[in-house]
Amino acid sequence: MKSILIILFIIFSYGSAFSQVELTNANDEVYDFLKRMQVQEIIPDYNSSNLPLSRYEISNYLLKINSLRNTLNKNDKSILDFYLNQYNFDITGNMKSDISLVNNFSGENLFSNDKHNHIYAYSDSNASLFFDITGGSTLRKANGDSLGDKAISFMGIGFKVRGSLFNSVGYYLKAVNWLKTSGDSSDIRFARLTDPEIFADWKLGEKNENYYTPFEGYLRYQTKTNWLALTAGRTPLRQGFGYIDKLYLSDNTVAFDFFKLDLNYKALQYSFTYGGLRGDSAGIPGNQLDAKNISTHRLTINFSKRFKLGIFESVVIPNSPFNFTFFNPISFLTAAELNKSSQGKNDNANNSIMGFDLEAIPVKNLSFQISVLLDDFSMSGIFKSDDITNKFGYQAGIFYNDAFTVPGLVAITEYTRINPFVYTHEDNLAQYTHWNLPLGHLLQPNSDEIAAGLNYYFDSRFNVSALIRIQRHAAGRIDSAGSTVLNYGGNINDGQYIVSERVGFLNGNRINKNIYEFNMNWEPLLQWKLSFKYVYALTDKLYINKKIIDRYFFINLGLTI
Repeated sequence: MKSILIILFIIFSYGSAFSQVELTNANDEVYDFLKRMQVQEIIPDYNSSNLPLSRYEISNYLLKINSLRNTLNKNDKSILDFYLNQYNFDITGNMKSDISLVNNFSGENLFSNDKHNHIYAYSDSNASLFFDITGGSTLRKANGDSLGDKAISFMGIGFKVRGSLFNSVGYYLKAVNWLKTSGDSSDIRFARLTDPEIFADWKLGEKNENYYTPFEGYLRYQTKTNWLALTAGRTPLRQGFGYIDKLYLSDNTVAFDFFKLDLNYKALQYSFTYGGLRGDSAGIPGNQLDAKNISTHRLTINFSKRFKLGIFESVVIPNSPFNFTFFNPISFLTAAELNKSSQGKNDNANNSIMGFDLEAIPVKNLSFQISVLLDDFSMSGIFKSDDITNKFGYQAGIFYNDAFTVPGLVAITEYTRINPFVYTHEDNLAQYTHWNLPLGHLLQPNSDEIAAGLNYYFDSRFNVSALIRIQRHAAGRIDSAGSTVLNYGGNINDGQYIVSERVGFLNGNRINKNIYEFNMNWEPLLQWKLSFKYVYALTDKLYINKKIIDRYFFINLGLTI
């Protein structure tokens, strides 16, 4: 076993790597802690609008927080110590907080509560490698008018490997095979509707296979001072200041493959991304496009410790395997779209989006953000309120740390409005989607939402959260054959302009929806994780005077060694 792992290490070493260069997954809870510390004005330069960050960056933030630990309450000191232990190797270069079970296997080590277990771990002055076995189980049940009575369970096992070489290049690869242990085809439908990772596996959905196999992996280069970083691979990306959900790049779909360039200099942070998306024409499974790509630019300017401004732009390019016009990292994508090289007969084939957002911290422990999105910008239609060329979405949110004088309690509220046809495109080829799921906000177009949430960490390993989402939506009118008769821009996968009256916000078949969500995360032993999620959804179809109630919950157990 040891010889096999050494060979694996050599193979990955030739591909290059670096312990502090690897990224921390954009869904990791460490970002919640860093956000709280930013709003508490301990790390004011932290930028939550462009994730993930490298372990190098997170380690530096943790060290800065530690230098001001006397300003923290007891609970935050405990959380800080937890992360200092987790990032000990990245901070100190020693492996005092890591155990290689190949070399030091024992029951005591296996159930250690203060050291991180790895099947194999190695480091020297030039290189490092951490090899883990990861897996778990999940039970999911539903009951409701549209979901029905459903129950499904999965068990998974896989591996994770990460490491470094010469303090400049990092690698990461994680793959898990999840096997369905109970449930039938109708239960799979429920699982797909409530989990993007399962939704984005065509074998489980279309071929009725009993397993799905998600993976993440990338190779990353970073300069010593992090002024330049290059990443190629697949891992979740987040862009935008949204606190509950983000307008630009969110977690509402799965990760896509990309090449990414990051530049950092003092108050400026810039990112360029070029990636490949899964596209189905009009959202019809089995009607895949030959190709669908995305190019994005993101610039964030830290004007002061209390004010940040961001600029975002993207273009979705269908049926063009690769286009140098949009691979230019220093350009204006909207202008590039108007002056692009040949891309077939349709000059309006691509979907361009622009965005502007800002975040301010007027007083300690309180921040607010405003985000604006403009889809398919056109000067000729900018003053036409019913024109579908300029389609707006906008968002405003408040983040309240140590809310109501309770240390560690976070209260968030956010309003989002997505106007008709936002994220769509008229030929139904260039929607702002990946696997038919939104790259941006979860809301369908022609909708708005008021969301409010609470999040509290009882200690470094146990937290609970609650979220309420109150939504209004208007859909198009469908005939008995399932064809769209009138389209009021309420379906992200249908951008065809089929209307008989003025396109207006919330015109069409009106639907109200209230969603109540509760989450609990507990790590009773280091690397042994238990999570619980419960969702109650009330949908009121006003246009037919019908109410639908659905409930579902997840129980997940995860282990990494």
